[in-house]
Amino acid sequence: MTRATAVRAVLAVAVLLASVFITLTMSPRLGLDLQGGTRIVLQARDTATVEADRETTDRTLEVLRQRIDSLGVSEPTLTRSGEDRIIVELPDVQDPRQAAEVIGRTAQLTFHAVEGEGTDQPGKKTPAPESTTAPDSTTEPAPDSTTDPAPDTDPGPDSDRLTLPDEQGRLLALGEPRLSGAGVEDATAAFDAQGGAGWTVSLEFRKGAGQDWKKLTGEAACHPAGDDRRRVAIVLDEKVISSPQVDPSVGCRAGLPSGATQITGSFSADEARDLALLIKGGALPVPVEIVEQRTVGPTLGAAAIDASAQAALIGAAATALFITVVYRLFGALAAVALGAYGLISYAALVALGVTLTLPGLAGFVLAIGMAVDANVLVFERAREECADRPARSLRSALTTGFRKAWSAVADSNATTLIAAGLLFFLGSGPVKGFGVTLAIGVVASMFSALVIARALTEIAANSRFVSDYRGVNGIARPGAVRTWLVRKDPKLFRKSARWLVVSAALVVVAVAGIVVRGVDLGVEFTGGRLVEYSTSRPVDVETARDRIAAAGFGDAEVTTAGDGDLSVRTGKLDNDGEHALRAALAEEGGETTKVRDELIGPSLGDELRRNALIALGVAVAVQLAYLAVRFRWTFAVASVVAMVHDVILVVGAFAWLGRPVDGIFLAALLTVIGYSVNDSVVVFDRVRELWGANRRTPLDTIARRAVLQTVPRTVNTGMGALFILAALAVLGGDSLADFALALLIGIVVGTWSSVFTAVPGALALERSAKAPPPPAPGKGKGTPRGKARAARRDPLDNGARV
Repeated sequence: MTRATAVRAVLAVAVLLASVFITLTMSPRLGLDLQGGTRIVLQARDTATVEADRETTDRTLEVLRQRIDSLGVSEPTLTRSGEDRIIVELPDVQDPRQAAEVIGRTAQLTFHAVEGEGTDQPGKKTPAPESTTAPDSTTEPAPDSTTDPAPDTDPGPDSDRLTLPDEQGRLLALGEPRLSGAGVEDATAAFDAQGGAGWTVSLEFRKGAGQDWKKLTGEAACHPAGDDRRRVAIVLDEKVISSPQVDPSVGCRAGLPSGATQITGSFSADEARDLALLIKGGALPVPVEIVEQRTVGPTLGAAAIDASAQAALIGAAATALFITVVYRLFGALAAVALGAYGLISYAALVALGVTLTLPGLAGFVLAIGMAVDANVLVFERAREECADRPARSLRSALTTGFRKAWSAVADSNATTLIAAGLLFFLGSGPVKGFGVTLAIGVVASMFSALVIARALTEIAANSRFVSDYRGVNGIARPGAVRTWLVRKDPKLFRKSARWLVVSAALVVVAVAGIVVRGVDLGVEFTGGRLVEYSTSRPVDVETARDRIAAAGFGDAEVTTAGDGDLSVRTGKLDNDGEHALRAALAEEGGETTKVRDELIGPSLGDELRRNALIALGVAVAVQLAYLAVRFRWTFAVASVVAMVHDVILVVGAFAWLGRPVDGIFLAALLTVIGYSVNDSVVVFDRVRELWGANRRTPLDTIARRAVLQTVPRTVNTGMGALFILAALAVLGGDSLADFALALLIGIVVGTWSSVFTAVPGALALERSAKAPPPPAPGKGKGTPRGKARAARRDPLDNGARV
């Protein structure tokens, strides 16, 4: 065993032991779409005086945290997203009406003088009223209050007032706001057993606000007891939450000092606590609007986890069996490294505290199938070395395979990392989790292939038994696909333009589907609400549609979902409306359970749709820039054309099939982009190598050889991913079926386009290009000839010659 192999083995053991420890001692952090609960996204809005910036949004978040804590939700999470958005996650909350009601009270808390009875519609302006009797709640006085004559506070005939109903529904005319909730220092609910007042709410104001409160209550105290004008109205979101009378013992102009104020009345414990909460937490620096609300039932999340676990086990077993059959012993060792990859990537997700979402879980499962790519590249390279130089040792061929495959491995993984970065920075909600999971999977797969698998195969290659029996190791003999291609030697690019015509025809068919059938944009991109219900008794779509229409939701779209579930999609629908809709279904279907609920505001839908287009545009530009730097510009343009070709075909296929295009589809589409470029990179890397070594050979001949040499890798890697995706499509249910379907289509068309679109496109561009062929391997610009020879030397060759 060489020193390098020993270092790799020790490093692999250390990382695996750490991964096992993390797996056994730490638990994953599940997103709400897996554990069940409600996720609400709030958009802070500017006011006439306050801008919704980072500072005011942070202050708003803290106020909302106090409100949410009062709901008794287990481990709620509130975080700021960007400059002016707040994400609220409420685990296990299935009916978000209470949370949305508390959060939705977004206006600033204000205190008003009551100027009399209102005589107009609520919210309207009304002239000065006559006095009437007041409700039972009162504000207790300060001990040293005095009584002065009542001043003449009757407004003139031209004065206007805000008219709102009080707690009993009577209309009150209110004056201008005299005090905002920002001046409230504290509000507490307590039971006054000694005074016999029952549940009360004590108020304490900040220094400056305390003087305003004293003045407001002092002016109210100048009116006779029982007069509406002796009341003070506390208003939240244009709703009077309390309008107590100033106690008769409080003197005119004396007022109630801060810290000596109690609101009394016939409060229950819950009413007193709610009132204290609203007064203390009602002062939002800026108003907020619910732009997104998602609710996932616990059964849906548990089913997704079970389905993903089954798909991972079945797909990984099929992939391991496949590479073992193809590459024999070395394939079995790669399968062991594949298992190590799964352990390492899972431990990394847990250790980094990454929230595992449903798309992220799908990405984790998918990465298992794609993790064999680097091993396949190395093994196919080693097979070529054994075929070209049968007398060389197995260890030498394997080492050369790792060295020659490095550039293709690095470039293909770099393009996948670019796609993962775009998902993270331009995606939304759970899609970000997919980007993180995909990035961690790429890094973990590189480690498992270049460290763990290499250590295992190098140790095995040192065995005389493995070296002598070529049928055992799996790389000393060419594979069946390679043998068949060498024997047939098809002239693929004799008339390369015909392949471009076929690709163009496929694009026309896809575009026709987009134009004729249209793209079924999900509620995430259009705005609206999508709710999925499970009923205890079967309900057909027509009956459900009739019931829902009779309940007043005639524009709702009703379809089937999952195993007999019903999916209802509407435009604007609040939480009370959703409750009524569910009740209408329950009349026919019995016990009705909400499985999934998505509400997207129109502004957010426009933004997500715009961001999706930006993400696709940036993906094209970034991949083009990267490929232009790493390869010739002709190769870069041809790869990007093939990538756009794949995107159009996948979108067109979904249009023809009538499948929804949503955020998870976008994640799949960006993954297809990475996969497509990955395949093109492998082909063009081989073209560059062969062309540099045979500069006088026609390029179409070079391209044909490159394609035939890389087809085994493309087929074997694609099979690994197809096993996983087929398992996800069959077992994943509605949550993952569309994701798997998009990737299945993308892998098939990506494999096609990397050979029959990208390569013919590059040949067409090269005919008009004037750039010389690339330099021979190891003879780049500025590389001394001696160093180039040394760089190509076999690592096991000490240079001695006889």
